[in-house]
Amino acid sequence: MPLNHLMELQTFRPPCFAGTMMFLVRSQVQQWKNHCRFSVSSMVSGHRFYKHSVSGKKCVSRNTKSLVYCSYSTEKNDSLPSLKQLSDARVIYAAAPALGHNKEAHPESSARVPAIVTALDNMELTSKFRGSDILELQNFNLASVDDIASVHAKAYVYGLEKAMDQASEQGLIVIDGSGPTYATSTTFHESLVAAGAGLALVDSVVAASKKQLDPPTAFALIRPPGHHAIPEGPMGFCVFGNVAIAARYAQRVHGLKRVFIIDFDVHHGNGTNDAFFDDPDVFFLSTHQDGSYPGTGKIDQIGKGAGEGATLNLPLPGGSGDTAMRSVFDEVIVPCAQRFKPDIILVSAGYDGHVLDPLANLQFTTATYYMLASNIKQLAKDLCGGRCVFFLEGGYNLKSLSYSVADSFRAFLGEPSLAPEFDNPAYLYEEPSTRVKQAIQRIKHIHSL
Repeated sequence: MPLNHLMELQTFRPPCFAGTMMFLVRSQVQQWKNHCRFSVSSMVSGHRFYKHSVSGKKCVSRNTKSLVYCSYSTEKNDSLPSLKQLSDARVIYAAAPALGHNKEAHPESSARVPAIVTALDNMELTSKFRGSDILELQNFNLASVDDIASVHAKAYVYGLEKAMDQASEQGLIVIDGSGPTYATSTTFHESLVAAGAGLALVDSVVAASKKQLDPPTAFALIRPPGHHAIPEGPMGFCVFGNVAIAARYAQRVHGLKRVFIIDFDVHHGNGTNDAFFDDPDVFFLSTHQDGSYPGTGKIDQIGKGAGEGATLNLPLPGGSGDTAMRSVFDEVIVPCAQRFKPDIILVSAGYDGHVLDPLANLQFTTATYYMLASNIKQLAKDLCGGRCVFFLEGGYNLKSLSYSVADSFRAFLGEPSLAPEFDNPAYLYEEPSTRVKQAIQRIKHIHSL
């Protein structure tokens, strides 16, 4: 995944912490600033944007085409939708596009979430067209330092806050060279917005599940993504581990002890893997392209200590597609989840395995993602009262990304896929079925499935 043409960026090189590169932290950590207000011009035109603003304590998203105005706080979320709204909804989502966190020509750009939102509008998958069936969460609090520190070292969190001064001076800095992962002056704040959106959706789904047997499925349309961010620092375009933070939040705040995480991004979610490697109460299951960035997620990495067996990594050969993922879901994901008996399912939903995506070599289609969304929703309904939250990770072809997310929404609604209108069979080639079967049989043997 390293992109040579981005390496001209000025680099912030942090000192070593616990064997991992991280940020320089002041000897006296500055006080948390609850009312730091800023504005940045958006860098993409022609899309529907969101404005996040807070009056003392909340993050409110509104449409805008020019500016993003933000201030933040870390107070407890007191602005969930009403129980009536939650009861009526079949899909609930929150959008946090991080418009200020942007590098021109970088694949993880500020155009990603607006492209998805535009597709949802064009395909009539918003409340404007669907009424109470689809609910957009427009009012939520940011994640607190304690929320982030449940996964990440506080030294990293405060170091990133400090690095915003350097980003303000230089305009753009590289905070991890292996992506490279960049930062602008708004990155710290917008990463808190992204994590906070996920936590608010967890709150909403849990609240709804207490009142109905089939609560809405939630989707956090957020960036920066998170599954590569390791406990000690950023990595691979990712700043904070949004899914990992939500898992700890679900345990701590809602008493949902057993969390099942499915990561179908084309790249291994090494940050999430590391956060729970020795934890028996969080089952992390990742499918990813064998040999892809960051080179982790080997099939024999199954956790350690008390967490041995609660990590499952399934590298798939290049060229794997819809047939492979259907087999993986039926033969690996379902029996693992049934045996684990989760209280909630969280999903690192990366759409960069699509055949049109520029950063990988799998051949998933829009139909693959419809299948995954539909089946994971049903799995959650069968095993954990329907509690399920998706989190956007990768996906860098804006058309395949937006169409695939929109088709995931259709799956949540139980409506037919529109994948045939987008997928072109001419792009597909024969899958390496023998190698896929071998990988599935090996993982079944390792995990006694």
